[in-house]
Amino acid sequence: MSRVITYGTFDLLHYGHIRLLERAKQLGDYLIVGVTSDDFDRRRGKINTHQSLMERMAAVRALGIADEIIVEEYVGQKIDDIKRYNIDIFTVGSDWVGQFDYLKEYCTVIYLPRTEGVSSSDIRAKKADLKIAVLGNSGIGKKFAKECEYVNGVQRVEKMEESDAIYITSLPDKHYKDIRQALLEGKHVICESPIATKAEQVKELFTLARNQKLVLMDGLKPAYSTAYARLLVLIKSGAIGDVVSVDSVCTSIADEKVAQGEIAGKWNSICAWGPTAMLPIFQILGTNYTDRHIVSRFIDEEKKFDGFTKIDFVYPEAVASIKVAKAAKSEGSLVITGTKGYVYVPAPWWKMDYFEIRYENAENNKRYFYQLDGEGIRYEIVAFSKTIETGKDFSYVSEEVSVAIAEIIEMCMR
Repeated sequence: MSRVITYGTFDLLHYGHIRLLERAKQLGDYLIVGVTSDDFDRRRGKINTHQSLMERMAAVRALGIADEIIVEEYVGQKIDDIKRYNIDIFTVGSDWVGQFDYLKEYCTVIYLPRTEGVSSSDIRAKKADLKIAVLGNSGIGKKFAKECEYVNGVQRVEKMEESDAIYITSLPDKHYKDIRQALLEGKHVICESPIATKAEQVKELFTLARNQKLVLMDGLKPAYSTAYARLLVLIKSGAIGDVVSVDSVCTSIADEKVAQGEIAGKWNSICAWGPTAMLPIFQILGTNYTDRHIVSRFIDEEKKFDGFTKIDFVYPEAVASIKVAKAAKSEGSLVITGTKGYVYVPAPWWKMDYFEIRYENAENNKRYFYQLDGEGIRYEIVAFSKTIETGKDFSYVSEEVSVAIAEIIEMCMR
């Protein structure tokens, strides 16, 4: 059996990519496609890719041409892959003629003619701008506005009436009203989590968005970091066995006025940090917990402004816990315990660019490093834009998870 391998970014998959893969497939019996990782692309200077690694891999997989898809992550990997997978033929587009001749020492190298008149760069250049306005004056709102500059096909505008979409980062108790109004005005919405402070309101808003044929997306930026996405894939592939515990901590005491009781115009702990802390629990263990126990220390109990909250979840085969605080400090790490090993993500885990998988035998431990641009906001904007453009859901936070987050917040604020 003749084995063929090719590599590419495959950003905004187009006819030229498809023809290249079809011709590569015809060269042998088994085709392996290497999709370059986000971090590797950046190191090569490709900083304007429109889609994340997971989106690009999914697009290649959907073609049904490749027999196997791998990730290219480092310089020199092509030689390693050729040896590892017993490759007979390496092939790539003719725009790379001569640059991979060094691989002829290991296999046959074939340069395939490039399809003229089409490229990902041209497609990106022709894409119409999605005009996004920001509602809210928080620090994260300013970061979001800045990150729009790095995303192809997205333009930040000042006036709501000139926008196609709105990013909402107002106070959590205003989210429901703000989102509902935006949807009724025909605007797509991405909202800093939580979408609302009551589960039924979240359900209502998603239903309204569908009825209006608009996009409503939960703006939980850690979900969009490359490291976090790879972590989930490794866990679900059984890298640490069965997950029996998830412990997630998110705290900050940067705002001294909150600790002193000045809470007007501020987010409480469960709204500010709860969605982030609950994200890995609900995405790894699911939302069907059998019991939960909530303990809060309030700065203002009447206004349900917690300075610290701890929540324990019980699942049929696992447990989980979160600690969130704006008036207390703890190690902001994420630990996922399995029957074969565990994952450790150091503080602040929500800005994840590195994690470790650790085993009983330390010689088997593995470390994973990924570049993080814009704290995940940049990829969040890309997913939002792509969902609007294609009508397909590219969100990394499901409606089910958004509802479960609001349900817990609602319990905390009763």
